This record gives sequence, structure tokens and C-alpha cells, in this order.
Amino acid sequence: MTDVQASPPSTWRTPLMVIAAGCAIAMIGFGVRAVYGLFLEPMTEERLWSRETFSIALALQNLLWGLGVPVAGMLADKYGPSQVIIAGALAYAVGNWLMSVVEAGWLFHLTAGVLVGLGIAFTSFSLVMAAMARVVEPEKRSLVLGLGTAAGSFGQVVFSPNAHFAIEAFGWQGALLVLSMATLVIIPLALTLPKARRGVGEVASDQGVMAALQEACTHRGYVLLTLGFFVCGFQIAFITIHFPAYITGEGLTAGVAVNAIAIVGGCNILGCLAAGVLGQRWSKRCGLAGIYFLRSIIIVALLMAPKTEFKIYAFAAAMGFLWLATVPLTTGIVAQVFGTRWMAMLFGIVFFSHQLGSFIGVWLAGRLYDSTGSYDVVWWLSAALGLAAALVHLAIDEKPLARLQASPQT
Repeated sequence: MTDVQASPPSTWRTPLMVIAAGCAIAMIGFGVRAVYGLFLEPMTEERLWSRETFSIALALQNLLWGLGVPVAGMLADKYGPSQVIIAGALAYAVGNWLMSVVEAGWLFHLTAGVLVGLGIAFTSFSLVMAAMARVVEPEKRSLVLGLGTAAGSFGQVVFSPNAHFAIEAFGWQGALLVLSMATLVIIPLALTLPKARRGVGEVASDQGVMAALQEACTHRGYVLLTLGFFVCGFQIAFITIHFPAYITGEGLTAGVAVNAIAIVGGCNILGCLAAGVLGQRWSKRCGLAGIYFLRSIIIVALLMAPKTEFKIYAFAAAMGFLWLATVPLTTGIVAQVFGTRWMAMLFGIVFFSHQLGSFIGVWLAGRLYDSTGSYDVVWWLSAALGLAAALVHLAIDEKPLARLQASPQT
């Protein structure tokens, strides 16, 4: 591969086409990984695995996803996103297929954990969102980032009921093969993404990767943003993987669990769009603080209330509205402070913190459930971490760096 130069975009790669393709990639990539919680019970029962065995694999998946995103982001920023995403789609597809055939727990850790985790990393929505951000003016980026995140949530709405149907119709192994084929659709979509290295209306920069890393890592707001995103990962991954089993453990049906996950995805579409719109007009750091605070209140309300179908749905709707609303605001702060030149890589580092939280949240929940028979400790810990994250985000400096305030070069 050769380094991509800052050249005019191809005439057929219009901003609308890039945004549409990016949204479709985000929908498929996020939709597939969002339904793995539906496989927990049928797989552990047939394979005679503990929930911790399944949880370790999904925790590794989140960790490898987090480790891979900064690398994928750096490659995409330097060479363009298409080749990176195509490689990721192939790994994603093969990993889902192998998940359906392996029988040993350690092999499941390698396939569902390592291979699928890297596949998700190299098809990550952060790569397509960086590409989308570069084809629109700075004042429209927050909305476009919200649209891309909403598309990922729409994938959850689409894939959740269909994955449940596939499990019922073809068994969990057949359902994994369906997911494997779905990920291959990402390949032709990736070819539509441009290779531009800087955004519309942005100052031309010859900043290298090491200079970008040094600049970000010495920026107090970037460090705080990275720490705060750990909490998002802990909360979201724990709920994604263990919420279906939590619901059935409270005496409700698997259908309620499927509906709840779909409600989360549906409400998150509205939440992401709202975050994108609000992020254009008001402080992104204050928006993030408010989201984490509200998450804590909602979690405490779930723990204190009787577990009825209506209250599970109410929790799913409220949490769904806040689900990935953090993403357009977090990516927006990165782009606003540092520009889009190394946006995918810099957000990838922030996202690694998110995935470290995901790893701990998924593994700890499985571990504590096997030892105590309850998820309550992890729920309370999630609420406490949410309050801490709210305070951290209030201290972030979101002003653009001085070098971004020069007149754009033409």
C-alpha cells in the first residue's frame, strides 16, 4: 500500500453516497455483534460450558476490538479505509463461521474472542465515521456523526429479531452462518469510501502520526475523555451480553428479552440523532456528563423496581435513548479539538479504553453470576461508575487547538 495524498475526491463518491455506505457498514457491523447475547443460553447449554466460558470469549472480543481499532484507525488515516474494512469483513465472516463449529472452550475463545474481535475492529464504525466526517463541513459533522451512530443502532433493531428468528428456525449454528454471510455485504460497501486525508474546509496539515499522538496524550481533555469512555464500555457491554439472561432469570420470557434489546436499538436511533443535533449547538462535554448521570439514575430505578414486562421495556427505552448517544459527542470532541487528519486513530485510542471497560464488564458479570447467582453487584457498580464519569467529563476542555484556527488552505 502507498501513502494516500490529499487529492480531490472521486466525482462518483459524492458526500451522500459516502454517508449512505458508511451508515450501511455501521448498521451491519454493529448489528451482528449486538446479538451475541442471544446465543449465550443455547450455546452454553448444548456445549456444556459455564457462563464464564462464554463471557471470557466475549470479553476477549471486546478487548481485541479495542486493541485493534487504534491500529485500524492509523492504517485507515494513512492509506484510506477501504482495504482495512475489507480485511476486517473477511475476518469477521470467518470468525462467525468458526464459532458455529468449535466445541472446545479455548477454541471458542480464539474464534469468538480473537478473530471476531479483530474483524469488528477493522470494520469499526469509527473508521467509517471518520470518512463521513471528512466529506462535510465542520458545522455539519456532529449531525453526520450522530447519523452514523444511529445507523449502528438501527442494525441492532434489524438484527435482534431476525437473529432470534434464525436461531428458532435454523438452530444457533445456522444462525451464526447467516450472520457470517451478512458481514460479507460490507465488502462492496467499503469500496465507496474515499481516501481523503483531511476534511472539507480544514487546514492542510503534514502532521505525522507520532506528533499527533504526542499532542493528544499531553492534552488534559483528551486524557479525561479516554478515562470517561471506559465507563461507557463497562455499562454497554455488560448490558448487551448479560441483559437477555438477566431478564429470563427474573422469570420473564426469551421473547421479552428479544423485544427489550430491539427497543434499546430503536430508542438509540433517536438518542444518537438528538445527540448529534444538540452537539452542534451546545457543549459536548456537558452533554456527556448528563448522559452518564442519567444512566446511573435509570440503573438504580431498575434495581429498585419490581421486574415486570412493562418495567423492563421502560428501562430498555430509557437506557436505549442514552445507549450510544455518547459516541457522536465523544468523536465530535476529538474532531473538534484535533481535526480529522488523525481522527480515526485518536478516537481508536479513546475507544480502547471503552473496550477495556467492556472486557471487565462482560467478564466480571459472568464471574460474579457463576459465584453468586446474581448480577446485582455489577448493576450497582455500573451506577457508581456512571456518576464518576459524569464528573470527569465536566472537567474536559473542548476548545479547538490553535493550529486549527488558521485560515484553511486552498
